[in-house]
Amino acid sequence: MGILTRWMGAFVLLAATFNPTQYNYIMWLQTYGAQNLSIAVLVGLVLAVAYIVFLRATLRSIGPLGMGLILGIFAAAVWVLHDFGVLALDNQNLNVWLALFALSAVLGIGLGWSHVRRALSGQTDVDDIDD
Repeated sequence: MGILTRWMGAFVLLAATFNPTQYNYIMWLQTYGAQNLSIAVLVGLVLAVAYIVFLRATLRSIGPLGMGLILGIFAAAVWVLHDFGVLALDNQNLNVWLALFALSAVLGIGLGWSHVRRALSGQTDVDDIDD
């Protein structure tokens, strides 16, 4: 359940920043950001901190190669679904949601990878502490 929670957290972060609807930070910023500059800056900084936390944890746990492999798996899955006629890629909004889904999977798996590794191997990951 921890991986799913982290995945959903990553999805909410990405979708709150940008999605094909009008309800996202980027659209709000373009429409009302100048009138509410202090709120726009505050929300932007909160989003930036959340992205730094998610990306740093993901890079430390699975690294760039792991991120690429997970994206590759999702790209191959979309390709298979398209080849079998299950998924049509002519809808731009659907493509954006698929990209958000794949990117949130990378971040969610990256955040929860230490828990998966511990469950599989019985070993706990610890951060290196510089003295």
